[in-house]
Amino acid sequence: MSYLISLLCGYFLGSIPFGLVIAYLAGFGDIRKQGSGNIGTTNVLRITKRKDLTILTLILDAGKAGFAALLASWIFNPMAGLFAGLAGVIGHNFPIWLNFKGGKGVASTLGMMLATNPLVGLLSCLTWLFMAFVFRYSSLSALTALTLSPFYAYFLVDANKEAYVLAYAFLAILSIVRHRANIERLLRGEETKINFKKKK
Repeated sequence: MSYLISLLCGYFLGSIPFGLVIAYLAGFGDIRKQGSGNIGTTNVLRITKRKDLTILTLILDAGKAGFAALLASWIFNPMAGLFAGLAGVIGHNFPIWLNFKGGKGVASTLGMMLATNPLVGLLSCLTWLFMAFVFRYSSLSALTALTLSPFYAYFLVDANKEAYVLAYAFLAILSIVRHRANIERLLRGEETKINFKKKK
């Protein structure tokens, strides 16, 4: 029962479309009809060109899955927290409020990892930052960070190692599936690079 409650609460927390709401309230309209059509951090930056809105979206998207994991861990146990965090990422990717058409779950996944295993989460975030700084492709940074996370978990997690490795591997596979269009553009050399310049 504790796992079921954790899954349901995690899913509904994760399904809150913060990027969509923030961009709309800031006067940028429905970002699902602009840019990549995604509701996540990268499209918020692409459409608004505002770092404050982008950072707020990043914090809230990461925080919702991370908060779900921490809350379930506190109320029940760390494994329930892992389930809640997983459900939070799934909720972001497939929110019930938006006909199950959500984001790609990168920020939510990193937030979930930071909450369930801070060291693995930190290494994954550093991997993203390194790749973004060197190559300036958000999708490539995300795919690299999340793909390496199960390997980080294998060497760094002690208790319930298999569960963490499988959970992070599942999220890595989910990310690859969600980024398949980006992968095709990367292979063609057509993927958009990260641009932090403000719109004039």
